Amino acid sequence: MADILKIVLAEASLELVPPEIWGHPAVRKNAIRRGKKPGETLLDVSLHYSAMRTLSQPHKRGRPDIVHVTLLELLSSPLNLEGRLRVFIHTINNVVIFVNPSVRIPKNYNRFVGLMEQLLIEGRVPPKGEPLLYARTMTLRRLVELVSPRCTILLDESGEPASPASIVEEALSRDCSIIIGGFPHGGFAEDTYGLASATYSIYSRALEAWVVASRIACAAENYMGLLEKGQGSGAAAGI
Repeated sequence: MADILKIVLAEASLELVPPEIWGHPAVRKNAIRRGKKPGETLLDVSLHYSAMRTLSQPHKRGRPDIVHVTLLELLSSPLNLEGRLRVFIHTINNVVIFVNPSVRIPKNYNRFVGLMEQLLIEGRVPPKGEPLLYARTMTLRRLVELVSPRCTILLDESGEPASPASIVEEALSRDCSIIIGGFPHGGFAEDTYGLASATYSIYSRALEAWVVASRIACAAENYMGLLEKGQGSGAAAGI
């Protein structure tokens, strides 16, 4: 039985502005305002909606706030503070972000955006010393092979109904990773569905990624008895 829960936020809407829309007025305006080149800024639908209409799968892109809120939920949870959680971010462009459990993600969204831009450009944060976040080009399949080669549980609204408690029990007893979608609309890619040993749904309707993540983390805390024990040994490191 595994004593650490592994959560993968997959196909996440987190990426730098792609080259094909660098010249769009909305992209250029935001980049100039921030004193950066277009390719050094995050794609954000709230800023780049008109430019994004020409991109492939625009409905699944430009939502870095999903990653932000989900990381805040998970990394500040008792599960993570007690060292019982590992989080991985797989982006829609096949970049995988490895998250040090001790990292403290900025609560301010603008600071988070700057941090993610630095990470995607430099490949690691901080630039020197032990990385709290580092990024590698990697498919979701390769990530799954690294962190949970035995089995993978996919959470999707079309899956078999199951409670968070039963999902966590299966994940820990079989050493499975749990995949949660990090995009706003649509379904997973066919390749992602093909990676799943089992596909479950915790609710009859689509839920935000951070809601699903928080329910799973809470179920894991209850399963492990962390809140009953009243432990408090965790510490967080800032960036």
